[in-house]
Amino acid sequence: MSRLHDHRERHATDRIGWLRAAVLGANDGIVSTGSLIVGVAASQPGQAAILVAGVASLFAGAMSMAAGEYVSVSSQSDTERADLARERIELTEQPESEREELIRIYEGRGVERATAEAVADQMMARDALATHARDELGLSHVSTARPLQAAAASAATFVAGSAAPLLVAWLAPLSALIPAVVVTSLLCLAILGALGATAGGAAIGRSVVRVTFWGVAAMAVTFGIGRLFGAAVG
Repeated sequence: MSRLHDHRERHATDRIGWLRAAVLGANDGIVSTGSLIVGVAASQPGQAAILVAGVASLFAGAMSMAAGEYVSVSSQSDTERADLARERIELTEQPESEREELIRIYEGRGVERATAEAVADQMMARDALATHARDELGLSHVSTARPLQAAAASAATFVAGSAAPLLVAWLAPLSALIPAVVVTSLLCLAILGALGATAGGAAIGRSVVRVTFWGVAAMAVTFGIGRLFGAAVG
């Protein structure tokens, strides 16, 4: 019995809100800034122009990620609040219909009618709105939208992700800048994929392949565009 009492489970679902935004921000920071640096460098300007483009990408991207996350997650939060307000009204005006709805939900999960009725009555007596939010709407404290948290996590990790290729572009000689940025960016993406998979309890190999593939694709495209426009201008 003591072992059962001391049993603790750790799940990754409580990290979903900030982990998704953090991984997205870091991945976008590495890919967009690294790709932009490679594309600009391929057009063969001076190193100062490359660094200016990289720094501009860092700040613009961080603000864009923060704004985008805040707006999108705020929309989700508004929808959740509207659903809860609607559910609160229905519980006041149609309690029996809401009870029957809950019973059917439990029956659909394999619970016998009599047990489903007993469970529905007990759960609604304790907190009817929270019960319907969880079992009918699929809302919980884990999945609740948090706009500020998502915006901060995304912006901060975008800056961190952008810093690596930008630092390499600053330190590397111009002749070796493109391969140095490409290798650094892909290495950072692989590490990010491994860390994200570990934090989320997912398969590491698949995550690493996924993020590095899109990184290679993005840098190849921007390199080609940079070479094309550089040759045209030259």
